[in-house]
Amino acid sequence: MKSILSPLLLLFTFLSFAQTKVLSWNIENFGKSKSDNELQYIAKKVEAYDIIAIQEVVAGYGGAQTVAKLAALLNQKGFKWEYSTSNPTTSSSYKTERYAFVWKTGKIKLKNKPWLEQKFNLEIDREPYYATFEINKKTVTLVNFHAITQKKQPETEIKYFKFLPNQYPDLNLVFLGDFNCPEKHTVFNPLKKMGYVSALKNQKTTLKQKCKNNICLASEFDNIFYRASNFKAVNSGVITFYEDFNSLQEARKVSDHIPIWFEFSLN
Repeated sequence: MKSILSPLLLLFTFLSFAQTKVLSWNIENFGKSKSDNELQYIAKKVEAYDIIAIQEVVAGYGGAQTVAKLAALLNQKGFKWEYSTSNPTTSSSYKTERYAFVWKTGKIKLKNKPWLEQKFNLEIDREPYYATFEINKKTVTLVNFHAITQKKQPETEIKYFKFLPNQYPDLNLVFLGDFNCPEKHTVFNPLKKMGYVSALKNQKTTLKQKCKNNICLASEFDNIFYRASNFKAVNSGVITFYEDFNSLQEARKVSDHIPIWFEFSLN
């Protein structure tokens, strides 16, 4: 029995290491307003993943510090984590914010310094934040993004994403975050024609103010877009964290969006 289990265990360990889990979460007003208990809760929800992309980090005092606190909490859970927080976005006349990445250093290596998009920073209100990671000697560049609200027509800035793969031809770009726009919108068609697919389809990701007939989610805003030829998609999904709370009002103290995730290996 022992001789059978050991190879199986080795195979499971190898497969687990070969596959990567990325989680993206718009954590509303992620900054000093988050209590220690809320941060502990967030850490518990994300600790099983390898790379965490966070949107809506507060630009002022408390935003970057709260990302550091989250990384410190994750470091108490058995794995070594590092993090990178962007400078405040620059072009916004609407609402400047930061982005953040947090990752397990045992599986993931950061290549070069993350950066905010420069070429389209005037056309895109909260310019996306890029980070290139090395995974099993292959690289992927995550493009962390938070669009303007639906009322402000996010498609007017998402349309510039079709230029980014050609602007960075040597990078394996993955677009993820809160697009305030469903993946079926025609603005994503140019990316789809380039071979990009969405990790989620027909999946609502924002919380209603109140559940009605057990329906608690409102809009299909958050997603992950990747070039299918560069990835072996293993699984994807969402974390319905609000089910841990007695009401949506309590859940919304953590965030008004649920986390989304994508598990893959690189071709």
